[in-house]
Amino acid sequence: MNEPEPAYPPLEFKKQVWLIARQIPAGQVASYGQIAAFIPPPPGVNPAFFQSFKARWAGSAMAECPPDVPWQRVINSQGKISPRPGAQRQRQLLEAEGIIFDAKERIDLKRYAWAGPSPDWLAANGFPNRS
Repeated sequence: MNEPEPAYPPLEFKKQVWLIARQIPAGQVASYGQIAAFIPPPPGVNPAFFQSFKARWAGSAMAECPPDVPWQRVINSQGKISPRPGAQRQRQLLEAEGIIFDAKERIDLKRYAWAGPSPDWLAANGFPNRS
């Protein structure tokens, strides 16, 4: 009998999300999926399942991040702030960092997207090589 897949991200996954999110500089943003792409499937989690849910899991992790994580810099893949409590505060914080929203409430990802951590940082922090 197969084990059911976890409905919620394991703590180790959340810690990895937070570690990566702490690297996003002021004035730049990353998507939930972009952050999750650096993280391998947790032990015991089916890779296909993980592929389908990793961005959502990253969103769940960001919803409960520690205070030192720049949560406002993580947005959805459309360049928008996901609707939820705190969305207006997130926009205020991003605007204070110089990020501009267009008339459709989007951030220009070509202008403000973070390229991600360096390969050296990833290796030093135990993340697999993505190349």
